Amino acid sequence: MRRVAIIGAGSIVFCKTLMLDIMATPELEDTEFVLMAPSTGKTSQVKAFADKVIEKNGLKSRVLVTTDRREALAGASYVITSFQVGGVSAFELDYKIPMKYGVDQCIGDTLGPGGVFRALRSIPVILDVARDMEELCPNATLLNYVNPMAMICWALGETNIQYVGLCHGVQTTLDLIAGYTGVPKEEIDYVSAGINHMGWFTKLSHKGEDLYPALRDKFEQPAFYVNEKVRGEVFRHFGYFMTESTGHLSEYVPWFRKNQKALDLYCDEPSFGGESGAYYTWCAYVAEKYKDQDILADESYDLPPRSVEYCAYIIEALETGKTFKFSGNLRNNGMIANLPADCCAEGAVFADRTGIHRTVIGEIPPQCAALNMTNINVQRLAVLAAKSGDPETVVQAIALDPLTSSVLTLKEIRDMVTEMLTAQRQWLPQFEGRLPRPTPTIETPEGLQRAEVPIDPALAVFSRFGELAK
Repeated sequence: MRRVAIIGAGSIVFCKTLMLDIMATPELEDTEFVLMAPSTGKTSQVKAFADKVIEKNGLKSRVLVTTDRREALAGASYVITSFQVGGVSAFELDYKIPMKYGVDQCIGDTLGPGGVFRALRSIPVILDVARDMEELCPNATLLNYVNPMAMICWALGETNIQYVGLCHGVQTTLDLIAGYTGVPKEEIDYVSAGINHMGWFTKLSHKGEDLYPALRDKFEQPAFYVNEKVRGEVFRHFGYFMTESTGHLSEYVPWFRKNQKALDLYCDEPSFGGESGAYYTWCAYVAEKYKDQDILADESYDLPPRSVEYCAYIIEALETGKTFKFSGNLRNNGMIANLPADCCAEGAVFADRTGIHRTVIGEIPPQCAALNMTNINVQRLAVLAAKSGDPETVVQAIALDPLTSSVLTLKEIRDMVTEMLTAQRQWLPQFEGRLPRPTPTIETPEGLQRAEVPIDPALAVFSRFGELAK
C-alpha cells in the first residue's frame, strides 16, 4: 500500500477533507494513512471517523495514529504537512502584541509581524521533517500546506527533497472572477503567476476573448467594487487582478491598514474579511467551541465528491501518470524571469508519473513584480533569521514589511520584536538567550549646540538657500 504520512493531523476538518479526497479517487483507495500529531486527542477522532468511512464504502484503505514523527515518515510515499507550531496561543501573541504597537493585522499568517513569527516557529520544524525524509523516505513527495507558504517553501527549496506548496487562492479567486464576468469558471483560460497570496492573473480569456475589459467595467460599478475594495483598488492602479482577498492583501501593502482613515475607507465591511484580527478571532472561537467535542461525530460516512484542494489530484498524477496542471509553490529557478531565482514563486506547475515540474512563464508585468519584491525582501530575511537564530535579522525583516514600516519607527519595531521574541521564547529555541540589541532614546535638549563636524555638501547648499530666504 502507498503510505501517506500527515504531519499535523490534529487539524481535524482539513485532515478529514484531504483523506476523503484521496479515498474518493478510485486509483488511491488502497492507501495507508499515518496521522501524526503531538498528542492523539484529535487524531483518534479522525481515525474513528475514517475507519467508519472505509467500512461503509468497502475501501482498502487503513488508518494508523502515532505521536512519533519518524515512525510516521518511515517508508512514506507522500508526506502532507499542515501543522501550526504554538497553536492558537502563539497566534494570539502574533496578533495582539503588534496591535498594541499600532500594527493592525487582519490575518497575520503570511507577512508582517505575525507572518514572520509564524515562519520563525515553523521553518526549523519543516527542515527537521525534510532531514527525516532524506533519511527515512528519500523518494517521497512533500505536499506542504503550512503557512507562511512562501517562506516555508523558500526554506524547503534549499533541501534535497521533492516538494510543492499548495494553496487554494487561485481556485477561489476564479470563482469570484466567474461571478463578476458571468463566464463559467471551467471555461476561463488564465495565467496566474507571482508569489503565494500575491499571484497575478496576467491573462484572462474566454474562447479567445480578453475578459479584462468586462472585469474592469464591473469594478467601476459601486455594487461590485464594494465587495472587494482592497483588491479592486490594487487592480485599478496596477492593472492586474490578484489572487487574495481584501483581508489578506490589505496587510501585504502599505496603503489600507496604516491608520484609521485608511481602515474606514477600505476595511470597514466585516462581512468581507477586512476587520482587525479576523482570522485570530475565528480560530480562537473554533478552538474554544470544539475543545471538548468530537467535531466529526455527526458527519456523514458517505464519500463526497473531491474538494477544490489539489492534494489528491497530484498524488493521482504521480501514481498513474494522468497529468495534472495546477498553481504550485516552488523555488523559482527561472519560472518567473523577473523575480529572484532563489525565492519561492507561484505559477503553473504540472505533475505526472515522472514528478512535479515547473513551467517557464517568463516575465510578469514590472509593476506586479515590484509589488512581489516588497514581500520577497521580507521573506528572504525571515528565512535567514529562522535558520540562524539572529534576532537582528528578525528586526530587519519586519522593518522591511510594507505595513509595519508605514506605521512604526525603527526603534518601535525593535521594541516590538523584542517583546514578541520574549513572549514566544518557548517555541523559538534557536533564539535561546538572544534578543535584539537595546537602543536607548536620544533626547535632544533645547538650546543644544551642534557638534563641529563636516557638513554634507548637499546639506550645505540647502542651508545656504535657507540663509538667502531670510
